[in-house]
Formats: sequence, structure tokens, C-alpha cells
Amino acid sequence: MAIDPAVIGSRTPAFSTVAERGRLRLFAHATGQAEAVHCDVEAARAAGHRDLPVPPTFLFCLEMDNPDRGSILAGLGIDVRAVLHGGQEFTYHAQAYAGDVLTFVTEVRDVYEKKGGALRFIVRDTEVTRDGAPVATLTSTVVVRDPKADRR
Repeated sequence: MAIDPAVIGSRTPAFSTVAERGRLRLFAHATGQAEAVHCDVEAARAAGHRDLPVPPTFLFCLEMDNPDRGSILAGLGIDVRAVLHGGQEFTYHAQAYAGDVLTFVTEVRDVYEKKGGALRFIVRDTEVTRDGAPVATLTSTVVVRDPKADRR
């Protein structure tokens, strides 16, 4: 089943979440970022930051806090068992820090197909802001595999 191009431009409701120090420290440890600037507030301040800096890809983790994160796929009737993560890009506008309240809004930017419709793609942009000012744009591509394609 093709994805209706009318979905382009649809948006999720905005949601906000806090970049918590404990989660930032855990992420830094899990990703091997052993520098003190990622774990110690005083070291971060000595390096010119106002608090622990949010590591670049951590914004993707915060995006996953969205209580409506599956609403676009659900609205299209897509079975999440047929979904693959096809790609992720980050465009940064400002540094985020521990304690920041960040707001996320996701919009469908494009839909397309390949392999005669066996693979369908949904490209989404998530705008991340702090007090209305841009922090980052997260672009993700979701691949939806047609289960019937295995039988062709």
C-alpha cells in the first residue's frame, strides 16, 4: 500500500522535556565520552559552558520521550514490525545544556517508494527549540518494508 503524499506537512503536537544531568552523564558514559566536561559541572563551566553540554546525538534520545512518537506511523496504518531506521541527520543551531527545557515538533517532509513499492520511505524533520529559539533540526528516515514483497 502506497503512502499518501497528503501526509507531507503533517505535524505531531509539540512536546517538551528537560535535559537532565543524570541522563547526560549516563549517555556520556555509555558512549565512551570520558572527558570531565561531559560529567562534571565545574569542569564544564571551566571549559566555558554554563552546565553540562548536551552531546549532539543525545537529542535523538530526548526525541524518543515524545508520548506521541508513533502517531504518524499509526495514523498511516503502518505496522511497526515492518519499520526499519533508515537514517538520521543532525543540523545544529545552538548548544543545549543540562537543565534546558527543549521543545520538539516533528513534521513529515517527504514520502517516496523504491523497488516497485516494496520499500516505502518517510522523511521527518524534528525542530528542537529552547524558549522558541532553534537548537537543532533532526532529520530521520523511516523505511517501511512491504511484507508481501517477500512473497513476490
